Amino acid sequence: MAFLLWTLAALPFVILSAIGLRYLVRGTPVRRVRMAAMHGLEPLEDNDEFRRALELLGQVRFTERNRVELMRCGEDTYPRMFADLASASRSITLQMYYCQPGKLADQLHAVLTERARAGTRVLFLWDAFGSHALSEDYRESLRVAGVEVAVFRPVQWWALEKAYNRSHIRVVAVDGRTGYTGGFGIDDKWLGDGRSADQWRDTTVRFVGPAVAGLQATFAAGWAEATGELLAGEPFFRDGDDWQADDNAEVADQTGHVASNVTAGVMHAAPTTGSTAAERFLALAISGARRNLYISNAYFVPDDDFCEMLGRAARRGVDVRILTPGARTDVRSTRLASHARYEELLGHGVRIFEYQPTMMHAKTIVADGCFGSVGTMNFDNRSLAFNDESNFVFLDDMVAEELERLFSEDLELSSEVILEEFRRRPFTERVQERIFSAMARVL
Repeated sequence: MAFLLWTLAALPFVILSAIGLRYLVRGTPVRRVRMAAMHGLEPLEDNDEFRRALELLGQVRFTERNRVELMRCGEDTYPRMFADLASASRSITLQMYYCQPGKLADQLHAVLTERARAGTRVLFLWDAFGSHALSEDYRESLRVAGVEVAVFRPVQWWALEKAYNRSHIRVVAVDGRTGYTGGFGIDDKWLGDGRSADQWRDTTVRFVGPAVAGLQATFAAGWAEATGELLAGEPFFRDGDDWQADDNAEVADQTGHVASNVTAGVMHAAPTTGSTAAERFLALAISGARRNLYISNAYFVPDDDFCEMLGRAARRGVDVRILTPGARTDVRSTRLASHARYEELLGHGVRIFEYQPTMMHAKTIVADGCFGSVGTMNFDNRSLAFNDESNFVFLDDMVAEELERLFSEDLELSSEVILEEFRRRPFTERVQERIFSAMARVL
C-alpha cells in the first residue's frame, strides 16, 4: 500500500519531467517591432513594407481576386454554409475543434453523408479534445456512408506532450473554391442572432478565390499528421488558371455585404518552442496601426509585452479599442485574468468594452480602414504559443469598412470600462484576478 501511495504521489512529477515543466508554461519572446518604414507618415494601405512583413514573418501568402463575405451570427452563417456543402461536387474538407451533439451536428451529418454517397470525396478531421462528445456511433455512420473520418492528436499516455498542443482550427472548404473560417463550432449555442442570451456572438468569413488554397493547405497539414496521407492536386486544390472562369460568376443570393477583388490570404499558425507566426502577426498588426485599431476577442489576456505594444500604439495617437466578453463569459477564470490587465491598459489610453447580451466569441482585428483578420486566434498565450490556429487576413477597404460596422454595432450593446469606476471593484475580485493572472500562460 505504501508503495502504491508513493507511486501515485510521484506520478505528477514524472509526467512533468517527461513533458517538461518549462515547455508547459512557456510564453512568446517578441517584445517590440523595429521597422523604420512602419513608423513614418506613410499610410498603412500604401505601405508595401507592411505587406511584405506579413507575408514573410506572419507566413501569409496574399493573393488577389478573392470575394469576401462577413457574417456576424449563426443565423447568417449556417444556412449559407450548409447550402455550400450541399452543392459540393469535387470535395469537402472539414476540420473542427469544437463539435457537440445537437441540431447542427445532425444537419452536418445529413449533408456529409448525402454528398459522400453522391460521389463527392468528403474528409472530416475532428479534434480529440474539443470534439470528444461526438459519439462513436455518429462517426461510424459517417464512415459507412463513405465519409473519411480522422481524429486529430488523440490523448495517448506515450505522447502526452501532444495533448497540450491542440488544433483550434476551423476549416470548411468546398470544391477547393469556397472557404469558411472564424470562431464558430458545430454546437447549437452558435445558433441565433448573437444578441440574445445563450445565442453566442461570433464572426465568420466566407471567401471564394485563390486564398482558399491557403485554407486547404492548413487542412492538409492536419490531415497528414492524423492519417499519414498528404493531399495535393485535384480535387482539393484548383489550378491557378481555373479561377478565371469565376471572375464574374458570383451567385446572386448573398445574405451579407460582399467585397470583390480582395487581396487576402490565410495564416496557419502552429506551435513551436520560439517565436510563432501568430505572435509575429499580432505584433505587426498592433505596431502597424496609424489611426485606429479595433480588436474583438473572446479570451483577451495579453502578456506584459503585448500590453506595452498596445500602450505604445495608444500613446502615439492610435484609437485602440478592445471588445471582450462581459459577465456572460463561458470562462470566468480567463475574464478575471483579463481584468488584471485593465488598469495598465486603461492608464495608457486603451479603451475597453465588455459585450453584454451574451457570450462574445469573435476573434477579429481591423486597423486603419484597410487591414484586418477574422479567424480562430485568441489574444492569449494558449493561442500564441500552444495551439494551431487559422486566420483569414485581408488588405482591403471594403472588408475593413464592413468589419468596422460590425464592431460599432457591438459597441452599442457593450459597456465601456471606465478606469475610475474599475478601481473601485471589490478587494476579493482583485485577489482572484492576481491568482488567475499568475496562471495566465496555462489558461
